[in-house]
Amino acid sequence: MSERKQAKVFGILDRVEAGLVTVLLGGMTVVVFLQVFFRFVVRGSLPWSEELARYLMVWAVFIGASIGAREGAHIGVQAVVNFLPASLKRAAILISGLLSVAFSLIIMVLAFKVVAVLMKTGQKSPAMEIPMYWAYMAVPVGCTLMGIRFFQAMLEKLRAQTGGK
Repeated sequence: MSERKQAKVFGILDRVEAGLVTVLLGGMTVVVFLQVFFRFVVRGSLPWSEELARYLMVWAVFIGASIGAREGAHIGVQAVVNFLPASLKRAAILISGLLSVAFSLIIMVLAFKVVAVLMKTGQKSPAMEIPMYWAYMAVPVGCTLMGIRFFQAMLEKLRAQTGGK
């Protein structure tokens, strides 16, 4: 895929991720506000609100983790890489990127297995009574996005090492 097409695809993914995180965190804020309002003003409770806020937060965290991968905000050893000669820098960037992608893919596969078991059992959440696999789907979706973003970051770092070629 050409660099121009990659930039367009990643640009779309940037907007989708940012929009989803914004909506999820905004929704969580509204739910928590309603929960507090009902508990202390109305003197009643919304039994589903705490559960929904928790699930929205989990989704926001996993999608936000992919944004962190794109920005290079995850744990790294950049100080060590900076002291390496140019030939070793490229190898270190490649190894680091591939290990990050592999980690994301392993967690994604394992999480999809957990989701498949939950789909078979038909387990539902206690308060909202939605299928539990909807909450657990945040892990494989987030790890898939993280894998893509780690790969993108690796490519960008490698291009920067070679002068953008």
